[in-house]
Formats: sequence, structure tokens, C-alpha cells
Amino acid sequence: MVRKYVYGEPFETEAVVMEMAAERGQETLNVGQVSLKDGFSFSYEMAGNDIVYGLGEANRGLNKRGYCYISNCTDQPNHTEDKRSLYGAHNFIVVSGERNFGLFFDYPAKITFDIGYTRSELLRVSLEAADLYLYVIEGDSAYDIVKQFRKMIGRSYIPPKFAFGFGQSRWGYKTREDFLKVAEGYQKNDIPIDMIYMDIDYMQDYKDFTVNKENFPDFPGFVQGMRENGIRMVPIIDAGVKVEEGYFVYDEGVEKGYFCKREDGSEFVAAVWPGDTHFPDVLNKDARKWFGGKYRILIEQGIEGFWNDMNEPAIFYSREGMDELLAALRKYAGEDVERIPLEELEKVTGISNSPADYSRFYHCVHGKMIRHDKVHNLYGYNMTRAAGEAFKEIAPDKRLLLFSRSSYVGMHRYGGIWTGDNKSWWSHILLNLKMMPSLNMCGFLYAGADLGGFDADATRDLVLRWMALGVFTPLMRNHSAMGTRDQEAYQFEGVEDFRGIIETRYRLIPYLYSEYMKAALNDELYFKPLAFVYPSDSFAANVEDQVMLGDEAMIAPVYTQNAKGRYVYLPERMMLVKFSKEGQYTEEILEKGHHFVEVALNEVPLFIREGRCIPLVKAARCVEELDSICPEMIGFEGAEYLLYEDDGFTKDYDKEGSYRKLKI
Repeated sequence: MVRKYVYGEPFETEAVVMEMAAERGQETLNVGQVSLKDGFSFSYEMAGNDIVYGLGEANRGLNKRGYCYISNCTDQPNHTEDKRSLYGAHNFIVVSGERNFGLFFDYPAKITFDIGYTRSELLRVSLEAADLYLYVIEGDSAYDIVKQFRKMIGRSYIPPKFAFGFGQSRWGYKTREDFLKVAEGYQKNDIPIDMIYMDIDYMQDYKDFTVNKENFPDFPGFVQGMRENGIRMVPIIDAGVKVEEGYFVYDEGVEKGYFCKREDGSEFVAAVWPGDTHFPDVLNKDARKWFGGKYRILIEQGIEGFWNDMNEPAIFYSREGMDELLAALRKYAGEDVERIPLEELEKVTGISNSPADYSRFYHCVHGKMIRHDKVHNLYGYNMTRAAGEAFKEIAPDKRLLLFSRSSYVGMHRYGGIWTGDNKSWWSHILLNLKMMPSLNMCGFLYAGADLGGFDADATRDLVLRWMALGVFTPLMRNHSAMGTRDQEAYQFEGVEDFRGIIETRYRLIPYLYSEYMKAALNDELYFKPLAFVYPSDSFAANVEDQVMLGDEAMIAPVYTQNAKGRYVYLPERMMLVKFSKEGQYTEEILEKGHHFVEVALNEVPLFIREGRCIPLVKAARCVEELDSICPEMIGFEGAEYLLYEDDGFTKDYDKEGSYRKLKI
């Protein structure tokens, strides 16, 4: 059961698509207490064994209890345990225990979720203004509540099937020759690959929807040539539009008034990669349609996918912020360092992504000027929405790949996400795993992390272990930063081990794609906490480093350096399958309980539930060349599997004949 409460005058985020009547907000709810003093706060006294799920892309564990999280989309590349805000704002939580209920705070600005941090039994959610929709969802279980929420917010984005292939990316690929070298490195070593991503250096002076003519003299020909070789190119699009007269996007945006404004009506200027930029006012539906239409420029040159970046939006500095900093520094010019107040020096490090800058510009929504910090968390959502809505006109019958860095609930209908600029740290393998079910709860099914880590230098064993997790995430992409160690699969010794892991992904794609489509079409989860499947199992409720995949399987990756394997808890009898190189695999039946499972560096472990089975096919160089007509079935004798299949390109998802039953 869902009840919708309205407090004050909420901004219409369009996160929820289900029509329902709203009740005037009360201070006493059947699941907690609301205070309207100094803004808005919700309080609930948790029982000792309550678990709190949700918050999508948030730090720490599956169970969010015991820490403080802030929904405030942030360009934060250092994902240490103390970080309270990351790139997304997903304001949905589920309390599971003596009572089961969910809360969605549809509010587009900063929100603080104190979940037993200040006081261990107190859940307190605080907002700066009492202008929001609060949805209270009650149900029989946490899983039931999540499924109700998923129906409220609408169907998750469905990518083309090629998006389930493996992709390689690196900030630093600049020329046609750089990309050809990567393609050759994979194909010469017989490693499957479907996509190579293009970071900011493919552009002319970092200008959106442009291509460097010197490095790509015939860009459509280059894209077509790579496509004929089985590889799709996927360029990045950034939020900031370069300030440069004669640059068509800038000129049009200024002429039409489609950029975010200062309070005095002039265009707001922020420095990002191109230098001075303007931000398209994507909360304005006319500006959103205009900006989304620009994707056509690259689509008409053969591009079939994009990733949107820097869309919190990230700000290196603003003109106003820089002026204030320089004035402060000039004031102390010639002074001894000891005489400069520390808070003045801190302005240097605090100039990027400054809260003051987010209060300096405005959006025009339905003719009304709205200060950005009041709707900050909606920017990445609406930038990706701009592209998604445009795709319906540009290629109405075709699926295009689209994912974003920043997001809010509702963006899940238009694209997926990647989890941003992580590090080549072992702890980030585990963080990657824990984020996946939480993101699924908030509608984001097409998701993944930068395998191997974006920043810092990766090691061979870390990349292998992380890729073994990435085999199962819908987005499987190796991505790294300029200046770090090369981490393409062919760069390491023993390339056959990397080939085996990526081939395992391709052997499993019919199963993974089928489970994804079932989850998307039925408002279900692709990844689930164990407790959602085994609600009466007290051990399962506390397992955070294993997750259920679809209805048939469980994954438990190794995420510790030098580990020969790991301890695993099985809530029921399962078959352990260990995939290795050259298409080999082993099968072993393990009884319910605790086990130490040995996993070699070149193996990918998967646990199949009792009475279940999954399809397996022969690997191919790309998704289009996979043959799933007669798959091999692995699992328990006599088990059946319902396989979803479609053409992978069109949008006729619900057509009859998309399912066929397979049996061992």
C-alpha cells in the first residue's frame, strides 16, 4: 500500500509516474514523526534488528544502518569510507524488521539521512525546506516494498543487446591510431570486445558534439570501419558548453536563452574542461529538447551510444569564486605565511564544486526562475533525459546505449549509470558489489563500475578479480585515467587468463540478458540481497559480500589481495560452477552452510540454486556473433529455464514468442 503526502509547494521532479491522490502532509504518520521546525525532518525509532536498505549509489554497505549519508550530487573522485555524498541522489530507503515500510523523499535539493549515526536507534531524515512529496510504502517484506516502488517510478531503461558486451576505455586515447591500436590489441589476442569508449580528447577543444578533424579526418568512415570490425565507438558528452563565438552550440544557446543564468539575467560562467563554459538549462523543457537534439550530429555519423559526464554539474571554479579567491590572496600578498588565516588558505582547495557557486545560477522552469541549489540533484537526470527524449525522435524504433555519472530517481527510465571515478583499490571491488542491489532498488538496472579502477595504478591480480565480478554486471567496462598504468587486458602477462574471463562473460550473455529483460519488464531486480530471497534465514540477512543474480544464481567474488579463495554462506544446497580459460568449467554440489571455496585468479565462480539451471553458449568475438539457438544447459538435472530472446535492437520488448523454455 502506498500513501502520498504533500508538504509545502514541491518542485515537480517527475520521478514518480504512477498517478495517485495526495494527502496533505501530517506531523504524525503511522510509520514515524514529522517535524516542520527549521525545515523538515522525519524521525523513526528503529528496533535493534532493523535493517535499512536503499539509497542507490551510496557509500559503505547494503545495510545503511550506522552512518550518515547526504543526497547531494557531488563530483567526488575519492570514494573513501568517510564520504557522505557521491554522484547520485536516490532518496529511497526501506526499513526491514519488526515493521516493514519504505520511504521516498521526492525532494531535489540536499537531504541528510542519519541512520543510527547520531543515536544508534534513531533514523532521522532532514531537509532544508518543507517542500516535498513523501511516499510511504507498506508491505509484507522489504522485497515487496521495493517491487511496489519500482512500479511507482516506471520501467527501467532497456539498452541494446550489444551493450552487454565488453568495453574498453581510457582517458588518454586521442587519435584514430590510438583506438585502432586498442582494437588490434584485443582482436590479435582473440579477446572478445564490443565497444571502445571515447573520452574528452576526441573532441575539438573539448567542445560537445564536435570531433577533432586533425585526429579524425573522416570520422564517419572511422566509425563505420570499426563497426565493420565488430566494435562500436561510444563518445562522452559533458555538461559544460564552451564559451566561444562561432561555436554553433554556444551561439544557438545564447541566442535562444537556453543556458543557465545569473540572478541579473546574464549567462552564468563556470570553468570546466574547455575553460569557460555555460550550462544548458536542461530543467527548461525547450532547452532540454534543443540540447538533446544535438546528439543527432554524432548519431548521423554512425554513433550508437553515449556516456554523459561532469553533470552534477561539476565546476572547477566560477568567475565569481575565482575573483573572491584572488581578492583574498592579494590581501595577504607579501605577508608571512604564518600570518595568513587558515580559512583563507582553505579557499584554494574549496574553490571546486563550491556550494556558493551552486547558489549563483538559475533555471527557468515554466517561466519561473529557480535557484540551482534548490534543484541541484536534478541536473544529471535531466541532461540524460534530454538525450533519451531526443532518441525517441532521432531513432524512434532503435535502442541506443546511454548512461550517466550523476542521477536522480526517474533518470533510470532514460539511461543507466556507472559509479564514477573509483580507484584501483581492493576495497572498491567490494563497494562495487554492494552498490549493485541498492541501485537496482532505485530502478537503475544497467549499471557497473570502472573495472580495474579509474585512478591509481592497477595490478594484474586486482584487474583479474575485478573483471570476474564485472562478468555479471550489466555494464562491463575497463576504464582508467591518464597517467596511470595501462590496464587493458592484453597489457599484462598471461593474457590467456584475461581472455578466459571475458569469454566467460560472452558465454553467459544469453542468460544475463534474459535476466535483465525479465527484471526490466516486470519491475523486478537483477541483483538482490540474499535476505530478499531467504527472508527467514538469519545468516542470509547479515551477508553483504554475496548477492543473488536473477532467479537462478548467486555470486560471491573474491575481493582480497593474495586470497586463494573465500568463505561463502549457502542458504540452500547449490552447485558451484567455476569457469576458467578455453571454455572449461567445473561443477561441484555444495550443501547448505558455510564453506571455504578456492578460486584461482583465472576462475569465475558462480553458484546455481538447487533445482535451477542456466544456458551457456560458445564465446564469440562480439555479441552479434553469439549463437544461442542450441545452448548448453548447466545446473541441476531436470531443471528448466525460461529464456528471453529478442533482436536486441528494436523496442518491441513485449512481443509474443520472446520466451522459450529450455531444460536439462
